[in-house]
Order: sequence, then structure tokens, then C-alpha cells
Amino acid sequence: MQSTRKLLFVISIIGLIILAGCGNSSEESKTESNNETSTNHSAESEPDEDANKSSKETDENQTESAPDQAEKHDQETSSENSASSTSDEKTTPSSENNSEAVEDTKENYLKKLNEMEEADKNKEAKTTITEMEEQEEARYKNWDKTLNEIYSVLKEQLSTKNMDKLKEEQRQWVEHRTETAKEASLEYEGGSTEALEYVATQASLTKERCYTLVANYME
Repeated sequence: MQSTRKLLFVISIIGLIILAGCGNSSEESKTESNNETSTNHSAESEPDEDANKSSKETDENQTESAPDQAEKHDQETSSENSASSTSDEKTTPSSENNSEAVEDTKENYLKKLNEMEEADKNKEAKTTITEMEEQEEARYKNWDKTLNEIYSVLKEQLSTKNMDKLKEEQRQWVEHRTETAKEASLEYEGGSTEALEYVATQASLTKERCYTLVANYME
């Protein structure tokens, strides 16, 4: 009986030892498995870090290159604008000179004077003295403005000697116009048409002077 108990006791001890050994083995296996899993995760995550790093560098490169591209675009645009501006500067003076040359020719001024005279003839005749006087006043101012324009052109065309001669002639003509207009108006002295005759005579004489300057002096 005692021998049987001893035997059972020994078997129990052996069983406990075996169980303890299996438990340790299981824990070691589990630990190794966890280590391998961790290692695999680390190994798998490293390419992602490299990829993230590469992506970040690419983004940085793109960010750095964007100002360069913008600057290049601005430089190209500036060059185009500069070229366009240079082209305009080259063509504009030429165009202006050509336009002035056309306007300053004798033929064009004679044409202009003829058109002005034709316009005067086609104007509606006024019926009252006041209206007629206002109409003649407007005609006189129009021709006098054109006369001053012609005179300015001649300053550019004539030599100093010829211009000095024209200045004296023009001064004498202005006196002649005033005296002639006054004499014409005195015929209606005290009448309602005295002022009308004065300004109408001035307008007619100024028109004639425009034709004379263009025909005799303008090139």
C-alpha cells in the first residue's frame, strides 16, 4: 500500500515537471513568434519610411522649383513686353511723322480750306440780325483758328529769314484787316447791321489770307 502511494507520488512529480517544461517551451515559442512578427513589421515599415522620405524630397524639389518656373515665366513675359515696347517705340515716331507730313502738305490744306468754304455756303441762313451776327462770329473764329494753324506749320517749314519776312507781312495784314472791317461797318454806322458787317468782313478777309499763305508759302 505504501509502495503504491510512493509510486503515485513519483508519477505526479514527473507529470508536474513535464507540464512545467511544456509551459516554458510554449512561452519561448510565443516569445519567438512575437519577435519574428515585430521584426517582419519593422522590415515592412522601412520601405514606407523610404517612400515617405522620397515623396517628401520630391515635394520639396517641386516646391523649390515652382518659384524658379514662375521667375522664368516672368522673365519671358518681361522680355516679350520689352520687345513689344521697343517695337512700338520704333514704329510710333515714324507713324506720327508720316501723319504730320501728310497733314502739312499744301494739297491737304487746300482741300481742307475748300471743304470749310463749302460748309459755310451750305449753312442755313439765319433770319434775325442777332442770329446772323452770331453765325458770322462763329465763321470768323473758325477761319482764324485755321489761319493760326497754318502759320504754325510755316514756322516749321520756312527758314529764319523767310519767317522773319512773313512775320512783318502778317503784322501789316492784321492791321489791314481791322481797318478794312471798320470801314465796311461805317457804311452802316448807327444801324443794326454795323456790327454784323464788321465781323462778316473779318471772316471773309481771314479766309482769303488762309488761301494766300498756303498757296504762296506752304511747301
